[in-house]
Amino acid sequence: MKFVTYNIQYGKGKDGKTDLDRIVGEIAGADIIALQEVERLWPRSGNVDQVQFFAKHLTDYYQVFGPGVDLHIDGSTPAQNARRQFGNMLLSRYPILTSRHHLLPKYGSTGALSVQRSTVEATVQCADHLMRLYSVHLTHLSSTTRLPQVDRLLDIHFDAPAEGTAISGDLSNMDWAESMGPQLVPYNAIMMGDFNFQPDSPEYELMVGPMSDYGGRIANPQGFVDAWSEVGHDIATGITSDVHDIPARLDYCFVSNALKHRITSCVVDDQATGSDHFPVWTEIDL
Repeated sequence: MKFVTYNIQYGKGKDGKTDLDRIVGEIAGADIIALQEVERLWPRSGNVDQVQFFAKHLTDYYQVFGPGVDLHIDGSTPAQNARRQFGNMLLSRYPILTSRHHLLPKYGSTGALSVQRSTVEATVQCADHLMRLYSVHLTHLSSTTRLPQVDRLLDIHFDAPAEGTAISGDLSNMDWAESMGPQLVPYNAIMMGDFNFQPDSPEYELMVGPMSDYGGRIANPQGFVDAWSEVGHDIATGITSDVHDIPARLDYCFVSNALKHRITSCVVDDQATGSDHFPVWTEIDL
């Protein structure tokens, strides 16, 4: 199965033009798509509802959207109830059985721009595997502000099986029953997105485990591996964007440790021009 994560910068490409059709072309062929910086009704992107755009142009996919930013539009009437939103999407060729949206810790700021970040979660039947998927976007501000977000991501992951599905319990003789599938929350997960940290950061180490003084990484059996390094790439390679015009690796596919032997490839599409980031493609044999 082919997984792709892409921070689309609301469709604004390297040429300064906003072109969502170009984005559609650059993610063609994926089975699971994680998008970040998808927005609805912002003037800078032509007041387009980008969630509806992708629904219209990617008709073979189920989808969920989670806004980190959700604002009233000045002049919108109660009948319209138009909202200006900015967040993450997951699209899947397989049915999305259930989903949740998680807001991540945020620092208030009177200086540098601080944006509410979030992750959208979906449970999908991927071939013979029930899988939890996440589209993630962490803050750009600093390591100090990202570390609590990584802590929260890991808590979300470890707590998910114990918390159960969105509706859980004995549903017999209740009107919830016919809307619910199996009450199973898989232990294994794939977290994709723009994490805004680099491989030499403490946030990266928190995601995949610290290095041992005796060699090798101390990897939690229930934790994650970096798909890029797992297939043999140097963690310092795989540039996906830049920080102040300095090339940087910011976008990742983190895969549950139990699935690491199923990762067959991970590549960066450095020919893509639809955003200020490159998409990261990962193939996993499920």
